[in-house]
Amino acid sequence: MSKVLFLNIPAHGHVNPTLGIVDALIKEGEEVVYFCTDEFKDKIEKTGATFMSYGDDASYFRLNPNDHKSDNSNGYLNFVNKALDKSPEFIHIILEKIKDIKFDYIVHSSMFPYSNIIAQVLKLPTVSSFAVIATAKEFKSMNSLSINEDQIKNHPVTETYKRVAQKLEKTYNIKMPIPIDMYFNIGDINIAYTSKYFVSHIEYYDDSFKFIGPPIYDRKENLDFPFEKLEGKKVIYISLGTVFNNTNSRIYDVFFKTFANTDAIVVMAAYNIDLSSFYIPENFIVRNYVPQSEILKYTDVAITHGGMNSMSDLLYNNIPFVAIPIGADQPYLAARASELGATISLDKDKLTPEILKNAVEKVLTDQSYIENIKKISTSFKESGGYKKAIEEIFKFKKEKGILS
Repeated sequence: MSKVLFLNIPAHGHVNPTLGIVDALIKEGEEVVYFCTDEFKDKIEKTGATFMSYGDDASYFRLNPNDHKSDNSNGYLNFVNKALDKSPEFIHIILEKIKDIKFDYIVHSSMFPYSNIIAQVLKLPTVSSFAVIATAKEFKSMNSLSINEDQIKNHPVTETYKRVAQKLEKTYNIKMPIPIDMYFNIGDINIAYTSKYFVSHIEYYDDSFKFIGPPIYDRKENLDFPFEKLEGKKVIYISLGTVFNNTNSRIYDVFFKTFANTDAIVVMAAYNIDLSSFYIPENFIVRNYVPQSEILKYTDVAITHGGMNSMSDLLYNNIPFVAIPIGADQPYLAARASELGATISLDKDKLTPEILKNAVEKVLTDQSYIENIKKISTSFKESGGYKKAIEEIFKFKKEKGILS
């Protein structure tokens, strides 16, 4: 049995993909200590892991959608600057909480900004979990990091980095990673939740990347949902995720106007969205949260923001869908699925009921979309899933001389 230190950022899109890995590691006899914020405590503990909290002051981990738009590089730099400024304090908190535990290796989110530093301090090998996109080069290829050197030099992040790097290097005798690498942490091996077929620049990935396909895992979700209303009905499922879903409430008005008075039941996840000013048609079932895996068993067609996890679920389950990307890696992912002929990607700023209705009808009736979805789905299923991930981690352990 090995002891595993798990470090993640508090975001559903980053935590959920790791739950299957944690569950499988524990079933193989590994002991996992998992750091995150308190809102994820229950779902992490359900895997059998020991949960540890970052504490109350982890607000700067929260992704502000406006900071991650491609046209808001200053906002992104502000986000990095805050995380940098807090790093000595935050790293100290983690190290204090685990000072009496001897770990064998670390598994971390690729976007957990302190994983490289903590790994150096503890002198431990690492496994990186890529729930969003695989490399900084890939991100740059979709123009999501339009930051030039002058912007960086003239931003407070430069001085913050110098001050913090000096302090951390002196305190822990480590080499500080450059700021951009703090959010694209490459591990000794890297678990990517997609297939080689789906990525567009395979040359950006070396042999350390292990493509396992989507993170399909029974998260033991709350199934309190009126599934009987879906029986024998045409079902449209709409979800814009949990991070960028509230940046433009006009989109929800388009949804209501498009599908009101149709013969379809529309299941819509509206996480923390205030819809009190809208008229919600009777054929809509709107919930803050829905058990997506179960809903997809009834779904005929879906509308998604194009997030990695949601879109992978749709592709894996051979469900036609329309993508409305909003931010971060979503434009890239939607464009890639469109390039492979698996979806229609729509501009959120030009969306109208007519445009949306026509797109939904096309992906439902044009057989080429479902055929291309099947090609991607097959590549996902052939990638091996969590079983493949565990095989690679144990192979990695053997290479590093880590005893079970």
